[in-house]
Amino acid sequence: MNTVYLATVLSWSALVFGLGAATVLSVLAWLKPRPVVLWFATGALGIAVVAAASAPDVVPPGLGALVGGLGLAVAVFGGGPAATTALNLAMGGDVAPGLHGGILVPARQVPGDAQSVAPGARREVLRGGLTIGVLERVATAGSIIAGFPEGLAIVVAVKGVGRFTELDAAEARERFIIGTFASLIWACAAGLAVHLAIR
Repeated sequence: MNTVYLATVLSWSALVFGLGAATVLSVLAWLKPRPVVLWFATGALGIAVVAAASAPDVVPPGLGALVGGLGLAVAVFGGGPAATTALNLAMGGDVAPGLHGGILVPARQVPGDAQSVAPGARREVLRGGLTIGVLERVATAGSIIAGFPEGLAIVVAVKGVGRFTELDAAEARERFIIGTFASLIWACAAGLAVHLAIR
């Protein structure tokens, strides 16, 4: 048997297995968050990245689209649990969740209006994080897969500008930075596995 052919079969088998396992585990972690499931998904994604880096330049027919689809699924579904796990490790559960997916922080006092906020009032910030996170990860993984890493700067800039007015509370800033970095790193890893494989 040809050595190049054997290397191709082994590399692509490991890549498809790694991305397939990472996809299944990421969806499970998305549906029923458990850190242990995410750790296994991380290992499977690591296997996929290593296999993609060692894969020969020849893409077997039909596998490019499969790998691309699996990579995007891993990026979208695994990034949310990755961000949640990172936030729990860094901050614990010390911030109250809001009704619309955000967090509750002390309400702001309007300068010059002593009666504008009741004592102990809270407001919800960082609403819509689930939807924003999905869009962020699709854009991030898509940029990496397309070989346009500069797209990451656009994603971060748009997200930062969109959330700027909500980042006056320390809790919101910390959660924004930690959650965004965890989500972006996960999506970059998934996109990298695909980019290396179909380069």
